[in-house]
Amino acid sequence: MFVLMTVADTICIPPYMFVQPTLTSVHSEIEAKFPNRVLMDAGLVVCRYGDALEVGDGVLVAGDGAAHHEVVFRLVVFRPFVEEVLVGTVAESTEEGIRVSLGFFEDVFIPGSRMQRPSYFDKESGLWIWTPSYGDDQDAGDGGDTSGVKTEESEEGSGEDDERFEIEIGEQIRFKVKAINFTRVTNTVKGVQATTTTTRHSTSAASVERTLSGAGASSAGVDDEVEMPVRKRSSSVDLSDASKVPASMHITASICEEGLGLISWWTTADDDGGNEDEEELVEVADEDEDTMEE
Repeated sequence: MFVLMTVADTICIPPYMFVQPTLTSVHSEIEAKFPNRVLMDAGLVVCRYGDALEVGDGVLVAGDGAAHHEVVFRLVVFRPFVEEVLVGTVAESTEEGIRVSLGFFEDVFIPGSRMQRPSYFDKESGLWIWTPSYGDDQDAGDGGDTSGVKTEESEEGSGEDDERFEIEIGEQIRFKVKAINFTRVTNTVKGVQATTTTTRHSTSAASVERTLSGAGASSAGVDDEVEMPVRKRSSSVDLSDASKVPASMHITASICEEGLGLISWWTTADDDGGNEDEEELVEVADEDEDTMEE
């Protein structure tokens, strides 16, 4: 989830910091410039790691009293790898999906198509609900509905005894990273242009070869999975509508696998079993003590 990244940059030290040691001033400027900043195709900078590795001589530029140093240093960067499993908190629920917060990072989105199957969005409560049908697992695998998302109308006819697992706001949720997206917004002659670089989940080697060669799509085995090459796409964004500008870094995730979803879904049974075992051990110990006293 966190990686160390070596960066080379020119650090500008203003004249009022000349009284301090050069290394101290360099560290102060790095901490003021990089933390909580997204480096394109790298990740979200958390903090500086250790002392600077190299600090070059200060160079003065005409018209500027500051000293410019070529510095090599290391940063702690938040950059989860694809298929990594993380735990966050449900922050928002909409018809499109749910947004998850990691505390220091808020742009994790789980679309409705990547929920546990079958799931649907309840408009009254504003929550996503998973209604597992244990008896229909084999039928679904033999050619059932592959969308995994049920409409609210189709759920109205289900029985009241069906299990309902609601994804409530504020609950801890376990998810798997499927894509990491970096977006660079620039001003061009045509207006504001947003270029997004996406690292997506792995796909089959045959699919990659067809993508690179431009051939048609066909089915391929799951055993030949390799990481998909990074793809770039650009889209125009209206300058007057800033709300449509995507975040510099956002993650697309999934909970459509066993063990993923709210942590309470998968830990309740284990905890109950552990408590029962503890109670049995206590009872056995009490019986042994009574026997010894007799």
